[in-house]
Amino acid sequence: MTMTQRLDIDPYGRVTEPATLVIERLLPGPASRIWRYLTEGDMRRQWLADGDMDEKAGATFELVWRNDELTDPPGSRPEGFSEEMRMKSRILEVHKHRRLVFTWGESGEVSFDLKEEGDEVLLTVTHRRITDRANLLMVGAGWHMHLDILAAKLTGRQADPFWDGWLRLKDDYDRRIPA
Repeated sequence: MTMTQRLDIDPYGRVTEPATLVIERLLPGPASRIWRYLTEGDMRRQWLADGDMDEKAGATFELVWRNDELTDPPGSRPEGFSEEMRMKSRILEVHKHRRLVFTWGESGEVSFDLKEEGDEVLLTVTHRRITDRANLLMVGAGWHMHLDILAAKLTGRQADPFWDGWLRLKDDYDRRIPA
């Protein structure tokens, strides 16, 4: 089965309850490979954020974003965004190669669920307790763009410039998600 045969997977995230965004990607497997991109700092920094992580519930870690380094060129960073952003997190749940859940800042929570489907892996990202609509648009565009970069890395394609894609997607999410 190729990635184009799964017409039921929409690359856009969907709001499943007022403060929750769910976004899916079908990626080339196996799940152990995707897991490394979720849990190993040097792998994760290629598509999302750096930061060493101890794979056990209760462990704390820090995510370090340097979005300018994700694509070449990076695109034009919007006003008000710094070269580096940091966030403290704590692991809530770990089921190796299947599920990872951690806190997102002070109030949010993100889960990654991996389900092997033949040679591919369905990655479902669920971001809970998003504070407001403005944040929802930023988070939706962020996860969408970061996952596009991950998919490009896994398939050997060139990703669109991060910031240009993020700004375009933020507008898309603004149109797609009801006010």
